[in-house]
Amino acid sequence: MKLTSVKKLVFTAVCAALCLVLPMAFHAVPNGGVVFLPMHIPVLLCGLICGWPYGGVCGLVGPLISSLITGMPPAAMLPSMMVECCTYGVISGLLMRFVRTKYTVADLYISLIAAMAAGRIIAGLAKAWIFTPGISPFAWVTTSLVSGIPGIAIQLVLMPAVVFALTRAKLIPTRYPKE
Repeated sequence: MKLTSVKKLVFTAVCAALCLVLPMAFHAVPNGGVVFLPMHIPVLLCGLICGWPYGGVCGLVGPLISSLITGMPPAAMLPSMMVECCTYGVISGLLMRFVRTKYTVADLYISLIAAMAAGRIIAGLAKAWIFTPGISPFAWVTTSLVSGIPGIAIQLVLMPAVVFALTRAKLIPTRYPKE
């Protein structure tokens, strides 16, 4: 079984829609978006399952749609959020394509952790050099990392579980058929 382009497009659209819905639920909690990182979940999932082009598009479109409809993220944060989420989608998709340890769970964690690190680093650099010059990229990465620890933990627990559930439901192909 292989994911067709149509299935990837549909999955990407669902993930982009989740970029709108999940933050609305989490923003009921004070600082819920910063702490739980709900928009990152569908973008990472899209990259892991559909590949880097789809993950990248989801990372650009998801925050944009959410901002236009709900005002979250605010316009001032939107460009850096789009850069960060696009990086998540692209890196997770690329690594899932090229990392082959013969263990799906290892591939998932390598791809997730590297994508989360790259997204924060790229967003920190983009903020420091383009969007808010003068801010230290390392200070931004550190503060975003510390405030987002609960969200990172949720992503590390949730992503493999969702991927395995979708695989068991035969909605996505098995990565290693003998596994």
